[in-house]
Amino acid sequence: MTRTLDEWLAYQERVNVRSIELGLDRVRAVWQRMGAPVPARRAITVGGTNGKGSTVAMLEAMLAAGGQRVGCYTSPHLLHYRERVRIDGAEASAPALVASFERIEAARGEIPLTYFEFGTLAALDLFARAGLDVAVLEVGLGGRLDAVNIIDADVAVITTVDLDHLDWLGPDRDSIGVEKAGIARAGRPAIVGEDDPPAGLLEALRRIGADTQRAGLDFGVERLPAGGWRWWHRDGTVLALPDPALAAPVQYANAASAVAALHALRAVDAPLAGIDLGQAATAGLRRAKASARLQSLGGDPALVVDVGHNPQAARALAEWLDTRPHGRVHAVYGALSDKDVGGVIRALGTRIDHWHLAALDRDTPRGLPAEALAGQLRLVLPQARYDAHASVGEALAAARAAARPGECMLAFGSFFVASAVLAESSGQDSA
Repeated sequence: MTRTLDEWLAYQERVNVRSIELGLDRVRAVWQRMGAPVPARRAITVGGTNGKGSTVAMLEAMLAAGGQRVGCYTSPHLLHYRERVRIDGAEASAPALVASFERIEAARGEIPLTYFEFGTLAALDLFARAGLDVAVLEVGLGGRLDAVNIIDADVAVITTVDLDHLDWLGPDRDSIGVEKAGIARAGRPAIVGEDDPPAGLLEALRRIGADTQRAGLDFGVERLPAGGWRWWHRDGTVLALPDPALAAPVQYANAASAVAALHALRAVDAPLAGIDLGQAATAGLRRAKASARLQSLGGDPALVVDVGHNPQAARALAEWLDTRPHGRVHAVYGALSDKDVGGVIRALGTRIDHWHLAALDRDTPRGLPAEALAGQLRLVLPQARYDAHASVGEALAAARAAARPGECMLAFGSFFVASAVLAESSGQDSA
């Protein structure tokens, strides 16, 4: 009997008892048994600690504006699993995913794939069947040993490197950078999206033999006083571009990396060489959307949701708060046990007027109870005002009751928080 999509997803969680098992041998073996489907004529992989989803969204919009057929693979999802696989801007259908999972199951034999590996293979399979021009693939965890890395990308993008997933990737930026550098290939462009990358990343890219292109050195951003910005490249290319539709100052760096990736891809692909880079980048920046990246859900008081969950992301939130007028800020905050909660709180500091702490231990075994968050908050900000709640829904309700017109509610800290807030606001169930 054919399983439904939900039944397939539940089954995948049982196939491998480990939710995360880094390594390419198992997933590559199944991919090869499936005929090693090539996802598109060209492929871009996007890795990094933060900024991946926004960069993928911008690349998708730019390529589509340039007349290309594009497939995007991202994770995790917010409301529905189908979000993870997009073809020409449309989410994959449940029947298409089910059919792909059936093909994967027939090929894998006794190989115990993880949930993420099933999804990665399904994306590659569906993209290959769609006859795409470009596949944009977000790297899930790290880079070198992530399932996406079975694909030899024509261009690799590494947005940022910061402290996250330390148990898997190493204790410092250098070691994490080495892992993220693993998505690059010898002789092919590797776009590094931050001005001050760790030495470990740069040395690993040098050993690989990648054509490393660094933000601030080989390409960059010049903000203009009257609005808009200029993108420049070491080869003399200069583009006048509009402000990104995606909010937050950090989006200029993500936009610059996306433009650099498209610029590099045009140089290695004859069909893409005819794209007007300026026109495609302009249209893409205006159209790009990425859910829960400082996404405003409207209202007064305003409700803004973001997936930021580590100190680097919290610093970007702080920068955004510093650049916009607002009244009191009410945070709806929940976190997972492997995150640097203290670092997140420290980065935002007194910009948050009241913390509505949400327990996530009912949502996932990795979720922190609200009292654990409260303990960290008291340690870092002893004078902070807060209340603790058993769920994101209860924390959001408390924030709504407390916030007044002209104030802001900022929900962040985990995809689980963002998913719950988006589901409540849209009247949908997350799945």
